[in-house]
Amino acid sequence: MDDAALLAAELLARRWLPRQHPRVKRALVDADLWKSVEDRLSQVGLRLVDNIHADHVSTAMIRSVEHVVFGESGLNNHNNIDLPKDAVSLLVVLWALIILPKRERQAARDADAENAQQNEMFGIDRPMPSAESVSPLISYKALLSDFGNQLGKKTRLDGNLKRLENHGLIGRKGEDIVEGPLLDLLLDYDVLAPRILDGTLSAVLAKARAEEANTAELSQNNSEVRQET
Repeated sequence: MDDAALLAAELLARRWLPRQHPRVKRALVDADLWKSVEDRLSQVGLRLVDNIHADHVSTAMIRSVEHVVFGESGLNNHNNIDLPKDAVSLLVVLWALIILPKRERQAARDADAENAQQNEMFGIDRPMPSAESVSPLISYKALLSDFGNQLGKKTRLDGNLKRLENHGLIGRKGEDIVEGPLLDLLLDYDVLAPRILDGTLSAVLAKARAEEANTAELSQNNSEVRQET
């Protein structure tokens, strides 16, 4: 069995693979292998999903196949993984709090690296900062405090967080919520970002950014005080 078939089989079995996986790393730089994997997946109505801002690759259904598989009622539904509406609302909130700041940090670090490279006599390639290194942690207690009443209170919120975790959309580190392998792959940034930045969640995002800035400023002030003493 060739590498394309093995990689396609692994993606079908595991649902996602890290970009550092040996066969994924090879496919990302070998256009022929990537095309071969795409061809294998397309035979069963799937496509490869990848973007440089995510640490994983995955599969999704080809658009033209969705109507046949899900039917008219499925396409008119708000999702195709049987998430209740409040879980979808929670997903959008977490996407806004995690992915938007992460993309900003990745873009900022990439710009800094590009400026530094221009100042070097011999430029070297610098990869996009990994998602894990710049993806923010979301406090469960803060999420419950800010959105618990709107999203069904603690019991309902906990159940929906578990659903999102099972689908690979989020992860948990103790009391914190982190980006899952599929959060920045299967939700369309170009569609969601303008709606959130210009819509009802813009105030929520602004509040989160202000709190993050205040925390950073407080940490810096504490460091300066310790240095003076």
